[in-house]
Formats: sequence, structure tokens, C-alpha cells
Amino acid sequence: MRVSRKQVEENRKTILEAAGRLFRERGFEAVTVTDVMKQAGLTHGGFYGYFESKDDLIAQTLAGLQTETGSASTDLTTVAERYLSPEHRDDFGHGCPLAALGSETSRQPHAARVEMTAFLEKQFGRLGKIAPGDDGAQKRRAAIGTSATMIGALILARMTDNPELSDEILSETRAWLAATV
Repeated sequence: MRVSRKQVEENRKTILEAAGRLFRERGFEAVTVTDVMKQAGLTHGGFYGYFESKDDLIAQTLAGLQTETGSASTDLTTVAERYLSPEHRDDFGHGCPLAALGSETSRQPHAARVEMTAFLEKQFGRLGKIAPGDDGAQKRRAAIGTSATMIGALILARMTDNPELSDEILSETRAWLAATV
């Protein structure tokens, strides 16, 4: 039975959404093609009709995650409050791909690193528009510093098994950023 072009695109989108959630929750290596297809409600056998390989799926998933940006804000303090929230910390599957997959991406094939680099540049550009500074260079510096601080804090808050320490990392980083920017 042939599938319409519209259904092919819907299936592809469903696969990429499932992969995005699973990769952020478990990491690239812990997720199999079968896991992704099962999560998408499709059979494993159909995978290669959509992607050349798991590496291709990873790169295309990272490209698709670039469209998932938080709601627009006019100041970095508000962005930090949302990013460094317990809700964001606890929602691996829908959270920031940079925090969830950054260290793993460095060991992926070139195509995945290209997509994550594009995501990072987009993040810097978005934050650079609302960052403090007298010129573009200062705004970019503030965007990079704020991004690195928030991503690092989220990683640290997620990795600890001490809930109080995790909350403290988030709240103290929010406070530090609010005083800095």
C-alpha cells in the first residue's frame, strides 16, 4: 500500500519529534532506531525510507530542534528565569538540546556537529539581540557568556543527586546573572 506524500511528511515529522525527545532524554548512543520508530508508532522496517542511517537521523533531528526556541523575551533576566527553572531542568525530553546533547555531539560525525554549531550560533544571535552592550561585539560577548553560564548551570543541576543542591545551582545562577546583566 502506497503512502501519500502528505503522510510521508507527517510520518517523517513524527519520527523527528520522537527522536528529539528520546535523544534528549537518553542520549544518542542509548537510543536505537527501533526505539525511535516504536515511539513514533511506526515499524522499524520503514526507517530507511526516511533516513540513510542513524547518523543521518541524528543530524536531521538536530536541524529540526533549531526551530524549537523559547518564547521571545525582551531581557536576559527573563530568559534566565525560564531556562534555569526546575520545570526546564526536569523536562529532558523537551528541554534545551545544547544542555542535553552538547557533550555527546562532540563525538558525533561532522553533520551532527554542523547542526549543533548552527543551533549554537542561532542561540547567540537570539540572545545578542537582547543582551546588554554598547556595540555588536559587547552584545555577542554577553550572549556567549550568558549562554555558557545557563547551559553549564543546567547541566550541573541535572547531574547532581541532591535536590537541594540542584535547586541552589539554579537559583544562585539566576541571581548571579540578574546582577550581571
